[in-house]
Amino acid sequence: MTPSDAPQSRWSDLDRPPLNVPALRRGLLRPGGLWTSLDVVETIGSTNSDLARRAAAGLDEGTVLVAEEQTAGRGRLDRTWTAPARSGLFLSVYLTPGDVPVERWGWLPLLTGVAAATGLAKAAGVDTALKWPNDLLVTVEGVERKAGGILAELAGDGVVVGMGLNVSLRADELPTPTAGSLALAGAVSTDRETLLRGVLRSLEHWYGQWRAADGDAAASGLQEAYAAGCATLGRTVRAQLPGDRTLIGEAVAIDGDGRLILSTDDGLQEPVSAGDIVHLRGAGGGLV
Repeated sequence: MTPSDAPQSRWSDLDRPPLNVPALRRGLLRPGGLWTSLDVVETIGSTNSDLARRAAAGLDEGTVLVAEEQTAGRGRLDRTWTAPARSGLFLSVYLTPGDVPVERWGWLPLLTGVAAATGLAKAAGVDTALKWPNDLLVTVEGVERKAGGILAELAGDGVVVGMGLNVSLRADELPTPTAGSLALAGAVSTDRETLLRGVLRSLEHWYGQWRAADGDAAASGLQEAYAAGCATLGRTVRAQLPGDRTLIGEAVAIDGDGRLILSTDDGLQEPVSAGDIVHLRGAGGGLV
């Protein structure tokens, strides 16, 4: 695939211009920095799938792939992610933290969530909350809505981390009633180039701190930052666990391995390392 370089006249929705690839490269690719290449494609099935395929044959760390439109975007549990062209950020990056113990790599999707939330707070002026383990929430008319998601997959010698984020979606374009977008949350900017630069610079910062601490989430400040921004903590939740097991309890902590700790009615504290989480007592009274 070739980078998107179509002229402005090709686009029918002038509120959603194409990304300026040369400007993004000038702003993000620098000697000694994490990001080594950045391509933007007009349309793709899944940025994660494409990078994972390329990683199997050998790929440099810091490769960034962005799509103007995804036709087969994937979330956790093989859920699909679709949105109108140029209405959001659809990207994947390739990371190879080879000097970090593999058992700590599970922090990478949570790290990406922290990076996205802090980057968007600066670039968009929107308070983005984190729903464990991989959702990005915004508040629309007093109710929490899912505006984005993160998916991390082992590939080659490292990890492909993908993110999809609704930026300019209007109410009649939302895929589900529980979805949201930065625009609907009152973002001061929906310029995708500004947002992409903010997210990738924040990701470079947090990844650098985490790696310098050998992946220790506490020593790098990541564990504390995630807990501070996690909307799941302090809520009663239902966890749909592998094997059709269901667990209900209060989310009380994120442990050193990135697991969600639930306090159940029988007085036990159970760690959850994988599962689908539903907020039973959500902001505004809704379920998330």
